[in-house]
Amino acid sequence: MQDYSATLRKYMPEEAAPIISKWINHTHCLFKISRSRSTKLGDYRAPYKGSPHRISVNHDLNSYSFLITTIHEFAHLQTWNKHQHRVKPHGTEWKNNFKELMRPFLELNIFPTDISQAIYRYMENPAASSCTDIHLFRTLKLYDTVKSSALTVESLEDGHFFKLKNGRSFQRIEKIRKRYKCMELTSKRMYLFHPIAEVFLLEQ
Repeated sequence: MQDYSATLRKYMPEEAAPIISKWINHTHCLFKISRSRSTKLGDYRAPYKGSPHRISVNHDLNSYSFLITTIHEFAHLQTWNKHQHRVKPHGTEWKNNFKELMRPFLELNIFPTDISQAIYRYMENPAASSCTDIHLFRTLKLYDTVKSSALTVESLEDGHFFKLKNGRSFQRIEKIRKRYKCMELTSKRMYLFHPIAEVFLLEQ
């Protein structure tokens, strides 16, 4: 049985690495540390035509974000093992598995107090991604070692122009409930943005 702890310690808190290494071995999962992806932090793929479970997590996350994303994806794996495709991807079964898998890390006090508190709050109703929980996302961002020049949609003002990493340009129009209505400049189509979507300001 291969020990992946040494490699995992480069990306997550040291105390967590042996636990995740055991998970990888126990589930026979192909675990990949991925390039940065703007659309997702991690990914789970179920076994298919003889291929094993596959999990990938972005390499450039801070150690706490990397661990939480890893737990998130293993919750998908555990849910698939029990239910295959018979349940919703982020339904009650996944939420219960996420809480169960997160518990040992909270008991070991691996996370700083502010992150632990944010996780407990998030676990009351885990969402599809830690990014969708504004409080947890903001708390985790405090621990980023490389500060991004990106802004968030909520930090702009109505009328401001911004672009995404892929180059698409928008103008913020107005806030609608919890999201922001923005117009794509080329197509004039309207889109709803999450408040903490990361964007880059365009000169007006």
